[in-house]
Amino acid sequence: MQLIIDGIPTEVNAGERLLDIVRRLGLDSTDLKTRPLAANIAGETFTLNYVPLREEQASANQRVTLRRAMRAGNGTVSLLRYDSARGNRVYERTMLFVFLLAMRELYPKTRVRINYAVGAGLFASVGEGMRLSQQDVDRIKKAMHEIVKADLTLERKRVDIDDAIDFFSADGQEDKVRLLKYRQFSFFDVYRQDDYVDYFYGEMAPSTGYASVFDLQAQKGGLLLIRPSAEDPNKPAKHVSLPRLSSVFSESEEWGNLMHCGVVADLNDMVLSGEVRTLIRVNEALHEKRFAQLADEIIGRGARAVLIAGPSSSGKTTSANRLCTQLRVHGKTPILVSLDNYYLNRDQLKPGPDGKIDLEDIATLDIPQFQDDLTRLLKGEEVELPLFDFVTQHRCEKGIKLRVTENTPLVIEGLHGLNPHLLPEAVDKKLIFRLYVSALTTLNLDDHNRVPTTYLRLLRRMVRDYETRGASVERTLSMWDSVRAGEEKWIFPFQEDADAIFNTTLIYEPAVLKKHIFPLLSAVQPESVYYDEARSIVKFLNYFVEANVEDEIPPTSILREFIGGNTFYR
Repeated sequence: MQLIIDGIPTEVNAGERLLDIVRRLGLDSTDLKTRPLAANIAGETFTLNYVPLREEQASANQRVTLRRAMRAGNGTVSLLRYDSARGNRVYERTMLFVFLLAMRELYPKTRVRINYAVGAGLFASVGEGMRLSQQDVDRIKKAMHEIVKADLTLERKRVDIDDAIDFFSADGQEDKVRLLKYRQFSFFDVYRQDDYVDYFYGEMAPSTGYASVFDLQAQKGGLLLIRPSAEDPNKPAKHVSLPRLSSVFSESEEWGNLMHCGVVADLNDMVLSGEVRTLIRVNEALHEKRFAQLADEIIGRGARAVLIAGPSSSGKTTSANRLCTQLRVHGKTPILVSLDNYYLNRDQLKPGPDGKIDLEDIATLDIPQFQDDLTRLLKGEEVELPLFDFVTQHRCEKGIKLRVTENTPLVIEGLHGLNPHLLPEAVDKKLIFRLYVSALTTLNLDDHNRVPTTYLRLLRRMVRDYETRGASVERTLSMWDSVRAGEEKWIFPFQEDADAIFNTTLIYEPAVLKKHIFPLLSAVQPESVYYDEARSIVKFLNYFVEANVEDEIPPTSILREFIGGNTFYR
């Protein structure tokens, strides 16, 4: 049997693991920049512990899956490293497994919950009110390093769903027991190391020795597990404190717990009992209350302009409109301004070193004109604001003439709303209120499997791209890495500079989005390079009970921006 490993044809010997083949070809390394972590075969991710040519040793399902992937990919195997999105996730899961092994060894009775990602770290709460000293942190780090040094094999095993439920129940992992009761299949894949069994809803590296780069820091309420640096994966990332963002996460998690909806099983119970309708009303009321508080703060400060920024599919447009409504309650007449209208003509943009135009670069905006317009507007002068035609990719000949007063606050929404280079130096910063919006979900699958915030935004965007632009899931996925790179460069560095952060997440929304996105995902074929991502999303959504409650969702809801029926766009 011949395989092509990263472009190298090679004959496979009976009994060889993918990892053995990689090593035989000299492709393995201790350098995390180049070290293979898993394999991509026909769009699917596989552990390097798989044996292609002795399939009788694998479970029946694994044999079928591996054989199908090999056939679909014509024996072509691409190795996944840390610099890829998939490879990054493989590493994170492996690192978490090492962390949990260490915690189980040192604190066997302590509940550990992976709560959310903040900056370069993953925040984990430990026990109920348990406080860890620096000595404790050092002990955990030492235990992790010892587990890494031992290079323990991580065995993937398929078990009967009832057996998995019995095991996790006996092990005290009730969070997994509750989730698995909603699983639609009769089997469950777990990872085992000696007597410790866990699962991370995706592939891991072959052994604990791969998770050699990390750091651990004490954090209020728990621990911060630091990932490798994106620039130099052989070193832990430098963690920058994000107190505002951490506070919003903490508040959102506390609110979810108050609503008795901290994990997916809680939401499922509410859907089946009908209580989800009450949850929707309360969650939407919470958003409205928060918008009212923001309006109060803006008015109290005497701000003349509100700058709103946030990543893709965070709900910026609806947030801007709802904020305008609350400002009108104060007797104001706010005017919405989109930074998109300040785009330079496409033929004025210069391509980068790669020959491509980065449309998310702040240099694509006519900053001098924006600064001049804002300065003159705040002085009470009449200004003709530009209009950009996205069909022709050029500015319209005529714009919109506008004059504002102290009773007419400007609400300016756009990607670069928080960038300090946007504001003219002459403008009194006290007149500017900066608002950062994002979907910061704290709803977990179970204690050890968080739902990444980017995941929820991706689901929103998939639905919106299809509903408003007729774009396929594959089209959205093809752009997502570029979108995320732009966010890392142009949005996230400035989020802590905001005067306020608004969390646009609606705790019930995955149960509603499921109906909209499932048919789109089913259209992705196995031969597609995005099949694995689509399959992963299907797997994730299968844990949710679908909620047919759209009649309960108000027309001003942020969710309406994505599923349709938003009153602001009629």
